[in-house]
Amino acid sequence: MIVRFIGLLMSLVVAWPVVVLAGEDVPGRFDFYLLSLTWSPTYCEAEGGSRKDAQCESGRRYGFLVHGLWPQYERGFPEDCPTGVSPAEADIRSLADLMPARGLVRHEWQKHGACSGLAPADYLKTIRTARETVRIPAAFQRIDNYVMVSPTEVEAAFVAANPGLKPDGVAVTCDGRRLREVRICMTRDLGFRACEEVDRRGCRADRVVLPPMR
Repeated sequence: MIVRFIGLLMSLVVAWPVVVLAGEDVPGRFDFYLLSLTWSPTYCEAEGGSRKDAQCESGRRYGFLVHGLWPQYERGFPEDCPTGVSPAEADIRSLADLMPARGLVRHEWQKHGACSGLAPADYLKTIRTARETVRIPAAFQRIDNYVMVSPTEVEAAFVAANPGLKPDGVAVTCDGRRLREVRICMTRDLGFRACEEVDRRGCRADRVVLPPMR
């Protein structure tokens, strides 16, 4: 009887997912990266314009910009890992074409980048390499009017434009009616990979709006 009880207990322990508790996040200990590309016109229409964000000024005509490159666990993600260093201003400015808001770069380093285990300059270089690995589909390089799309169509366009990317490695997020971001899962050496949890949390709307570039 005791042996059977111990066996049952052990089976439950094996089946139960490992949970990383708050305060246990360690720089460099993660499973993969998540590259988040934000559709700038949605951000500007939703909140960036009222904040007078520079990327939302008329004539900028930004499409997909980098929101961040986030270390991930298979379940959950590390954040706010201890760090005593910050990115240099010159390194922050070097990302202006991908992340125009310098404050965002600093925030992303503090919340996510420090968990990569990389030095700030190396982490920012990794952001650029990750972004340059991904091709933006031609259909989303110029949007002059409001366009209705389905999240599935957007995912399929990214899959078609990026050999090696699979549907279970990309997810679209939305705010209920507008496309917000395209999130792409990448290995630690920046190859494409599947990510069940990220894919499962994608936008559930049938159709979403793409605001135009201005």
